[in-house]
Amino acid sequence: MQSLSNKEYFFETTASIEESKRKAAKAKNNNGNPIRLKSKILAIAADPFSQDAVYIAESAGTVRKVVLETGESAAVFKGPTAPVTSVALSPDGKIVFAGCWDKTVWSWDIQSKRPLRRYEGHTDFVKSVITARVGGQDILISGSADATIAVYNIATGERLHVFKEEMRGIQDLCIDPWSLEDPSRIVFFSSGSDREIRQFQYSATDASEAAQPILTHETSVFKIYFDNDGDLWTASADKTAKCLVRENGWKANLTLEHPDFVRDVVVYEQGGWVVTACRDEEVRVWNKATGELYHVFSGHVEEVTGLLLIGHLLVSVSIDATIRRWSLRPADLQRAKEEAKKTGAEEEEKPAPMLTEEEERELAELLEEDD
Repeated sequence: MQSLSNKEYFFETTASIEESKRKAAKAKNNNGNPIRLKSKILAIAADPFSQDAVYIAESAGTVRKVVLETGESAAVFKGPTAPVTSVALSPDGKIVFAGCWDKTVWSWDIQSKRPLRRYEGHTDFVKSVITARVGGQDILISGSADATIAVYNIATGERLHVFKEEMRGIQDLCIDPWSLEDPSRIVFFSSGSDREIRQFQYSATDASEAAQPILTHETSVFKIYFDNDGDLWTASADKTAKCLVRENGWKANLTLEHPDFVRDVVVYEQGGWVVTACRDEEVRVWNKATGELYHVFSGHVEEVTGLLLIGHLLVSVSIDATIRRWSLRPADLQRAKEEAKKTGAEEEEKPAPMLTEEEERELAELLEEDD
C-alpha cells in the first residue's frame, strides 16, 4: 500500500512540476499586449470619460485606474485590507465603488482619490455592485454572498431596501436596459450560486421581485449581460454560456459549450460575435448567429475573470495579474486566427517529450516496489 502511495505521489509531483513549467513558459508571451501588474485582477469596469482607461478591482484590496495605451496607473484607490471583488462608477462618473470581502462597499472621490462613505449592512462578501438614477436619486445596489441585495442612497448612505427571499449567494447584478426608458423605476437581474436568475423592480414607492426565477443552468451563474436586442447572455459553472430570449420568456436558444467554468460573456454587436472568458485561461470568440467557435485568444496563464468591450477593442483581465487587449476588427481578427492556426500546426510537429534517464530510473524503481 505504501509503494502505491509513493507512486501516486511521484506522478502527482511530476504533474505539478510540469504545470508550473508550462505556466512559467507561457507567462513570457506577449499575446494581447499585456499590461503586467502585481495583484490578481478580479473585475473590470469602463471609464465613462475615456476609451483609453479602465478601472480594475484587485485582490490586494485596491481599485486601480489603468491607461490602456501606456499601461500607466493613473490612479490607485486604497483603503480595504481585503480583496475587492467588483467595481462600478456613480451615474455621474464622479465616484468609484468597490464591493469587498470585508462585507462593505467602499467609495472614493475620483478626482481627489479620497475615501468617501462605506456602505454597510451585509454579513458576508460583497460580490457585485451597480449604480443607477431612479426618480432623481442616485442609488447603489450591492449583491452579497449572504444572499441579500441591498439598495442604498448614494448621497446619504441610507439603506433604502433589502431584497432577501429564497436566494443563495449573489454572483452578479445587471440592469435591464429596457427599463431605463422610465426614470421613475429600475429593473435589474441577479444571478447566484443557486443557478437561479431573478428579476427585481425598484422605485421610490415600490420594491418587488418577479414571481418565478429563470432556471436554465445546472449550477452557479457567474455573469449576466444584456445585448442590444434586450436578450440576456449568461456565463455559468456548468461550463456553458447561453442566450436567453426575452420574447420567448427567457428560454435559451443558443448554448456555447466550454471545457471549464465560464466566467464572463459579452456581445460585440458590430461584428456579430459573442466573447466568453473561461477558467481554462482562454478567451473565445463565437459566431452569435450560429454558435460556431471562430477563434480562441490565448495568452493568459490563469483563469480569465472579466471582459470589457471598448469600441472594437476587447479587454480581458485575469488572476494572472495581466490586462490584455485584443482587436475585433475584421482584418485583425482574421490575422489572429491565421497566426493561431500556424502556431498550432508548428506545435503538432514537435516530438512528444520523453522521460529523462533519471525519471525513467525512478519510475522503474517505483514499479518494482509495487510488484
